[in-house]
Amino acid sequence: MSGADALQFVASGLQNGAIYALMALGFTLVFASTGIINFAQGEFFMLGGMLVAAGVAAGVPLGACVIGAVAMTAAIGCLVERLALRPARSAGGLALVIITIGCSMLIKSGARHLFGPDERAVPPFTAGQPLRVAGALIDPQALWVIGLAVAAAAALTAVYRFTKVGLAMRACSISHDAARIVGIDTARVVMLAFGLAGALGALAGAAVAPVTQTAYDVGARMGLKGFAAALLGGLGDPVGAIVGGFALGLLESGAVAFVSGTYKDAVALVVLLAVLVLRPQGIVGRHLGEKL
Repeated sequence: MSGADALQFVASGLQNGAIYALMALGFTLVFASTGIINFAQGEFFMLGGMLVAAGVAAGVPLGACVIGAVAMTAAIGCLVERLALRPARSAGGLALVIITIGCSMLIKSGARHLFGPDERAVPPFTAGQPLRVAGALIDPQALWVIGLAVAAAAALTAVYRFTKVGLAMRACSISHDAARIVGIDTARVVMLAFGLAGALGALAGAAVAPVTQTAYDVGARMGLKGFAAALLGGLGDPVGAIVGGFALGLLESGAVAFVSGTYKDAVALVVLLAVLVLRPQGIVGRHLGEKL
């Protein structure tokens, strides 16, 4: 393999890894604040792409479509928490997880009826030819994907570490009872976590739609990969989610380069099984065993 080929695979891995990192951050935020896995996260990804495609088809400027899709999906994430999960919060973790699966099916079915069964195309954020770097061709949209993922991760990390909202979210991730004793509105924090998870998923879906197109049924596969990335990095740890996302993207590219593209999608399943058996706490996580 030449150096240009290797760089091409690395660039592809970083692009996919950026998407997986955004998805993994969504899983991590919800898990850290509730202790459950939100299986509707993949549908937030789907909504991001489909809402942008619908807006563009209606003649709305692309930038406004992306911002609107992220905001609308964040609102839907809040509604999922407020209308479906909060009334059943005393039912136990397994029941809540099943409710998220039901929400996923409902959102997917609604999208099919609203947008139709066909694939939708979204124009690239920046027109132009691919950039040639050391012999490798880098699509401008790939730079958008990576840049948006890095910016979102940096902003979320800043909120998580340096604001009162972030402090409340960290307190809820340790103990809801203790957080309530010191005056934190835990219900509002959980709803905020779902809203942010929706925004991150929609941003990932909107950013990658110009590369892969989008459809009502793209959420499940991306949800699985985002979950694998979150587990690989350490579920509940934002830094681990970013590390896991990029690691999974590079592992997939490695599989394509050295084995076959046929097995690319199987990498996430292999990672899931390997992490659960060998290191359930992930690369940087420490408390997964206790939470589960």
